[in-house]
Amino acid sequence: MAEYRVGVLGATGTVGQKFIHLLRNHPWFRVTALGASERSAGKTYREATNWTESTEMPDDIAEMTVTTCEPDRMDVDFVFSGLDAAIAGDIEKAFAEAGKPVITNARVYRQHETVPLMVPEINPDHIELINEQQFDPNGRGFIVTNPNCVCIPLTMALKPIWDAFGVESVILTSMQAVSGAGYPGVPSLDILGNIVPYIDGEEEKIALEPMKLLGKLENKKITFADFPIQAAAARVPVVDGHLLSVTAKLKNYPGDIEKVKEAVRNWRSPIADLNLPSAPAEPVHLYDDPRYPQPRHHALAANGLQVGMGRLRESKVLDIAFTALGHNTIRGAAGCSILNAELLHARGYLKR
Repeated sequence: MAEYRVGVLGATGTVGQKFIHLLRNHPWFRVTALGASERSAGKTYREATNWTESTEMPDDIAEMTVTTCEPDRMDVDFVFSGLDAAIAGDIEKAFAEAGKPVITNARVYRQHETVPLMVPEINPDHIELINEQQFDPNGRGFIVTNPNCVCIPLTMALKPIWDAFGVESVILTSMQAVSGAGYPGVPSLDILGNIVPYIDGEEEKIALEPMKLLGKLENKKITFADFPIQAAAARVPVVDGHLLSVTAKLKNYPGDIEKVKEAVRNWRSPIADLNLPSAPAEPVHLYDDPRYPQPRHHALAANGLQVGMGRLRESKVLDIAFTALGHNTIRGAAGCSILNAELLHARGYLKR
């Protein structure tokens, strides 16, 4: 199997560290370059990074020298980006224009008309949008994004239901882990023994991004799905794992909640036969125990890439209600980007 030389942009940050952690011993991707701010450039990764992962920093990565995030400073086949959205736009564009694909967790290009907003189990066909991009006249450089860390578990949980019955409207509350705020994150006196019932910008992303994810690729453009999502986002004293409480009205509710459960359990991922290294065998798992899923016990299921569903039941207000759980920095961030890159390889979009 081909081995790609990979760069990580924003390598010293929370998402960048998660990329480093998840890419150790990856069968296809080898980290060969680390990009960060000018403050970190010239230092070893160990010197530049306040390592917050629960595992030890890999020795080979620790002694690598950090560079600035410039295409001519990073001799790689493609880059993963964990950059903050405030600076990501120009940097990611520069890499794409230089012929180096960018697989990014940043939000800057999520709504760009030719940039796929992609979760492989939901919309792998959207990868074809890459062919319409004009960042690089030679076609080697492009940008692929993954969605917000709530939109991924929400849309993955909805996908089997969407396929079987359609969706008319959704109301949800997201209970979001503190790791979603990065490091140092939420001040301790704001979150210990407390819940912060508002996260700036989250509700707008939750309402918008699933429309592109569930949209149809038609005539080289995405026709967005169209149903309202009323979202509330709260920060809760949990380290990892965003838990969602969801109520939905369906277009064609079968009148029997057991049929909805059956649709979830029988749903088959469209990438199931590709044997991608990071792809979970069961992307969406429906728990029978009404106490599940729980962040502490289930966020790391299938190496953090499985979405858990539970309490799937009839709703007294709309049609159905359920809870959903996703690991926010793995499935909701770096892990989804890595899975996107694996799909890009399988579809022939990555070059060495």
